[in-house]
Amino acid sequence: MTNDKRAFERITLIVLDSLGMGEMPDAAAWGDAGADTLGHICESREVRLPNLRSWGLGNIRTLADVPPVAEPRAAFGRCALRSNGKDTTTGHWEMAGIILERAFPTYPEGFPTE
Repeated sequence: MTNDKRAFERITLIVLDSLGMGEMPDAAAWGDAGADTLGHICESREVRLPNLRSWGLGNIRTLADVPPVAEPRAAFGRCALRSNGKDTTTGHWEMAGIILERAFPTYPEGFPTE
């Protein structure tokens, strides 16, 4: 970062849909209690994520085979939705600043026939 009023000339935002790092506080309400996709992958096999590690992935939380780094090469973080919903569209809209009060309909058993 610089002391310039524009903190960044450019950013790259990487969104890894469905690569969760632990359950959200409301996970049980959505049938997702115990969700931890990346944590479970790291527990079940050896992973090598050198770029994500160098950017600070292991600094977000403890992960097997992804230790924290002293000087990450990127800004990193973990966020939680404020919107009432859990689908990809809700998350993408929220990153753009739109907070939803009502969840979009989801169809875990497929779309209705009508």
